[in-house]
Amino acid sequence: MNRTSISSSPPPGEEAAKGQIRQTNEALILAAAERVFAGAGFAGATMAAIAEAACLPKANLHYYFGSKQALYRAVLARTLEDWLVPTLGITPKADPRVAIETYIRAKMALSVQRPHASRVFANELLHGAPVVKALLGTELRELVRVKAAVIQGWINAGRMAPVDPMHLFFTIWAATQTYADFGVQVSAVLGRAELAAADYDRATEHVVTLLLRGCGLLSDTQQSLKAQ
Repeated sequence: MNRTSISSSPPPGEEAAKGQIRQTNEALILAAAERVFAGAGFAGATMAAIAEAACLPKANLHYYFGSKQALYRAVLARTLEDWLVPTLGITPKADPRVAIETYIRAKMALSVQRPHASRVFANELLHGAPVVKALLGTELRELVRVKAAVIQGWINAGRMAPVDPMHLFFTIWAATQTYADFGVQVSAVLGRAELAAADYDRATEHVVTLLLRGCGLLSDTQQSLKAQ
């Protein structure tokens, strides 16, 4: 048999293992980058500091992301994608209360689980969004426009109270992300060294109830229970 006809490709199992290692390392790097960028800003962050936070060699960061700029873009892209995935439940046939409540809870959970990611994104916006501005005005704008049209359809059908659909999204973002971006302020006012799980649970129920009530989506029974 001609040896040159034998494929040099690694076995499928080996390819899968390499893919898993890559995914694991990328996740470690992105999580570490979120923490470092949140604390030091883009200018103050270094690949060495991120590598140390990820407990990986610095060479690994350059292998997977190439540069600090590329890693920063990846952090922002992942954050925005994770924020927008829960909007998939906002469809014409969905129950308005369930869809909006699910979205709010998902956004609150992300603020609790990944506060550094939210702070990196907020800092990007505070500096004029030099990296993501084009994305905000194209992909994000179009997605929100489509989902706002769904909400307007629910309003027109009498399935929820009349609200401004576009500004409803802005309100949800502000109400949920504040517990990540301004967690220090919230903790200080509540007299906590840091927010506990019970504080986040209480905050989540407050935000959900407040926004659903504003949308006219709480039942009479729920309204009574919340008032007690």
